[in-house]
Amino acid sequence: MKGIARLIVLAALTLGTLARTAGMQGTQGGGGTGGSLRGRVDIRRLVHTPAPSPGVADLLSRGAAARASLQPAVVFLESQEVPAGSPLRAVRTTARARIDQRDETFVPRVLAVDAGTTVDFPNNDQTFHNVFSLSKTKRFDLGRYGRGKSRPVRFERPGIVRVFCDIHSHMSAFVLVFNHPFHAATDDEGRYRIDNIPAGTYTVTVWHEGAARDTRTVTIPGVGASVDLDLLVQ
Repeated sequence: MKGIARLIVLAALTLGTLARTAGMQGTQGGGGTGGSLRGRVDIRRLVHTPAPSPGVADLLSRGAAARASLQPAVVFLESQEVPAGSPLRAVRTTARARIDQRDETFVPRVLAVDAGTTVDFPNNDQTFHNVFSLSKTKRFDLGRYGRGKSRPVRFERPGIVRVFCDIHSHMSAFVLVFNHPFHAATDDEGRYRIDNIPAGTYTVTVWHEGAARDTRTVTIPGVGASVDLDLLVQ
């Protein structure tokens, strides 16, 4: 986990400058700011998540069972063109995102955001929830709140934040925070797309459930170019 968090920070330092450069080029040129990377992540690794606490109906039948599912992955770029110690300023955003609490589950379980994003945690269940994290990147405790209520958290530093519920131990989620926009979570079919990438050669990393599962090298030729790259998680 620490190694992946370090990768995100290093990628943020390098690509933060590239993001600002791409933004200036887009302002001057009035069109697209770079190339695109797209593809599919073949996710073969099942994730076994704990089942919710059994209710009366579960106890009268077979009880709640653990669930196995194909959870989404996050694809992001790295580059070695700028030294890791370069004093680069971070890219900041005022965007908002959302992780629902529904059926005693965080939805989505994996969220990738730019640094500065505020994430809302609405409670859609009949029971109380208490969202918290002890991660070094962002420590917080939202306290207990009921159905129809929502509480926000602003994620300002790049890294990985593991999120839990203090009331329901089976609930967990990941928030991956980047200082650059060159990242994407896979959709239900495992597909991803990253746009407006400045021309250059990058290391592409696919993260899944706490670890880097695949890395490749890709070259983005320039504005308007689209590169296809499939990745594997197993």
